[in-house]
Parts: sequence; structure tokens; C-alpha cells
Amino acid sequence: MKERALAIAAQTTNPADQLNLLREYIQACALRSLHESEAFSCLSFVGGTALRFAYGLPRFSEDLDFSLEKAERYNPVEWMRKLKQDLQLAGFETSLLWNDRKTVHTAWIKVGGIMKEAGLAAMADQKLSIKLEIDTRPPAGAECEKTIITRHLVFALQYHKLPSLMAGKVHALLARNHPKGRDWYDLLWYLGQRPPFEPNPVLLQNALDQTQGEGAVDARAWKALLRKKTDTLDFAQLAADVQPFLERQQDADLLNAGYFHALLTG
Repeated sequence: MKERALAIAAQTTNPADQLNLLREYIQACALRSLHESEAFSCLSFVGGTALRFAYGLPRFSEDLDFSLEKAERYNPVEWMRKLKQDLQLAGFETSLLWNDRKTVHTAWIKVGGIMKEAGLAAMADQKLSIKLEIDTRPPAGAECEKTIITRHLVFALQYHKLPSLMAGKVHALLARNHPKGRDWYDLLWYLGQRPPFEPNPVLLQNALDQTQGEGAVDARAWKALLRKKTDTLDFAQLAADVQPFLERQQDADLLNAGYFHALLTG
């Protein structure tokens, strides 16, 4: 499998794309391992990487994010043991650090040697890292579905439906103090879908209540709140942030205040 990952990365000469492809192949290996552990009987895949694997978002993503939908059969230590073993059996020199001391349980997956083998690093000790997070107390109200994924490998996923994924993204945009270009690019993608849809209102309100205080922010005003926030953004900086992760790097030019004002009006 490592050879397959290196062959996929070698299909492009762009170093950023090579890194993205290497990381995504390892993400697929991790997701298949979780599928084999039956982790998706209680977890759902969320965030930008879920949007890419399940719905074809045309940007690469760095992290693997999950929500704990039910505590029954939650066995992350065993899952992480198998995940590390599966990556090693696939030829990846893998270390894994697990931390469950906080509400969001976190694993750092580090793969050594592959960056040098791909020609992306001069030293063999430079590692490719992927953060895996599981929110053990997610806000209520998400709607999930399951399907077979065929990106690089074949496996089954449980993940949030589009309106619930969008609720998570809108919440991040409203709650984060430091804007990220990838978040605003994802919002542009959501707003451009046809037929149009809106974020899951129950999930969005519960998420805002959880982080901002109950009743402090009205989820129904999400468009107006985001439109106001665009007035404070440095879109050139946001475009530079997201550009290395885009399949079509010229799509970064779509990040401008005029487009967002138009899409968020009404």
C-alpha cells in the first residue's frame, strides 16, 4: 500500500499536491481500519475531510474529525491499536499518540520516512502527521447516513448529512476567533449547491448554545451574522491559506467579499 501511495503522489510534480495525495491515501487507510473495527456503529465522520470523502469537496483536508453518536461499544484504544497495526502492515512506519483526558479525544498519527521517499523532505526523520479527533459530547440534533466510499480504497462510512455538516461549518465560522481560508471556501461550496439548502437549525442552535452560551446567538440569523463578519476579513490572506489545499488553485480567487455578500443576502 505504501508503494501505491507513492505512485499516486508521483502523478503530479506539484509538491503541495503530492503531500495532499499522500496524506489523503493514509486517511483512507485509517478510515478503512475504523470501518473494519466497526467504529462507525457509534461514530459519525464530520468536518471538511468528511465533506471531501462523502460529497466530493474539491479541496484536500488535513484532519480526521468524528462525533460520538452513542457511547455503546465505544472502544477507541482498541481502534487506535488496530489502526497503527494496519498502517504498519501496509508498509507505513507509524507511531500513534492517544490522549483521552479531555472531552475531545485526540490521536496524532505520524508516518516516518515517506516524506523523504516521495522527495518532499531531505531528512528521513521528517514525519507526515494526521490529527484524529473524536468529540465525545457533541451538540444534539445531527442527522446521519451511511454509504460505501471508493476514494483510494473501499469502505463504509457513517457521516453527517449535508445540512448537519453545514451546521458544523457555520458554527465554526461564527465561533472561531481566527478565520481560516478553508472554512470560508467550504462555506462558498455549500452556498453554491443546487438545489440550495440551509444548515440543520437544531444542530446549529445547540452548537452555538454549547460554545457561546444558551440563547446568546440566534441560529436563525446565521446569514446576517456571517455577512457582517465578512466585513472584517482579509480575503487575500484567506485565499493564500486555502490555496495549497485546492484541486484547482485558481478557485482561491473566488474568495472575495462581493461573492459572499451576494450569496448571504436574503
